[in-house]
Amino acid sequence: GFNKSHSAAYALVAYQTAYLKAHHPAAFMAANLSLVMDDTDKVRALYDDAVANGLEIVPPDVNASNYRFEPVDRRRIRYGLGGIKGTGEQAIEAIVAARAADGPFRDLFDFCRRVDKRHVNRRAVEALIRAGAFDPVEPRRSMLFASVGIALSEAEKADRSAAQVSLFGDSREAAGHALVVTREWTEAERLAHEKAALGFYLSGHPYAAFAQELSSLIRHPLSGLQPRKEPVLVAGIVTAVRTQTSRRGKMAIVTLDDGGTSAEIVVYSETFDAARNLLREDQLVVVEVKVMPRNGDDGQAQGLRIVAEAVHDLAAIRKRYAKSLRLACNGGADAARLAEMLTPFRNGNCPIVVEYRNGGIGGELELPDAWRVNLEDPLLARLKDWLAPENVRVVY
Repeated sequence: GFNKSHSAAYALVAYQTAYLKAHHPAAFMAANLSLVMDDTDKVRALYDDAVANGLEIVPPDVNASNYRFEPVDRRRIRYGLGGIKGTGEQAIEAIVAARAADGPFRDLFDFCRRVDKRHVNRRAVEALIRAGAFDPVEPRRSMLFASVGIALSEAEKADRSAAQVSLFGDSREAAGHALVVTREWTEAERLAHEKAALGFYLSGHPYAAFAQELSSLIRHPLSGLQPRKEPVLVAGIVTAVRTQTSRRGKMAIVTLDDGGTSAEIVVYSETFDAARNLLREDQLVVVEVKVMPRNGDDGQAQGLRIVAEAVHDLAAIRKRYAKSLRLACNGGADAARLAEMLTPFRNGNCPIVVEYRNGGIGGELELPDAWRVNLEDPLLARLKDWLAPENVRVVY
């Protein structure tokens, strides 16, 4: 009786939820995301499932989002502000109440002036900026982040003088304040801040910055791994490192994510000791792995067992595998400027090939051995800024 009653109840619930997911997908997934918003691992899993089923998760917005995840229409879900770490329900309720009372927030200073500072503190404002919730108001997240202290200080001053009558009217309605001018976050920094606030990357993936360069070297994405006798190279961003002690010493279970999927890689003690400094969250690594079937207690294959044999950072991979650095330029390129950029990085082992085009005429020129360089990030960044990213290519 017990088994039959449970199987009948579960079958009915399974039918009902499958029906809702099929016919009301946005509402169904929004409700599920709201249910687990305090657990970022579960939010990530449901987010991936929603995207895989053709839904769009609209980023959080201080002028549109509420506490919970909510359906915008049949195929879109608005990210709930309650899913941002460091906010809290009272803070979000205070934000929504201020927005409902006086309309959308005009800027960061207007936001800080209007919300209830008893519930919305500095940590909450910074978390909203990191998550991108202020992007529709001001997309320069680094300047917003640097201005939080000033904005809250100005808001407190305005609150203290709110009861005073000014000859020139309410000073709080005066011209807006200027944001602190600072360098904009790089893509990697922006995504790292986003992950800190949301628990995962929402607007992009840091591996995308390296995918094109590594495409000719990494022939096995994490989603396509199969058991094989010989080791293969895989690459991804470290998203988690879990250590434990085995009979052979300290080992680690490392989660790699290449933007398409994630995989757990076992790193035994000898390899872990050599790569300890590389295995940090948000770090890009290239790993030489052996892929084997994982057998269950019944002897049947149950997934994959991936074991690391060596771990490298991008600098080591470039030094070991790069055949050349190819630069495409036209007649407008300045040879003196190129020499100036290359000089600090000379005496390396990577040849430079210049693909020159001018008025329909051109060719390839390999620079002399004296101009071989070390492929360091600052050099590649400067060249890409000058020649455009598509004209700077590391060939493996």
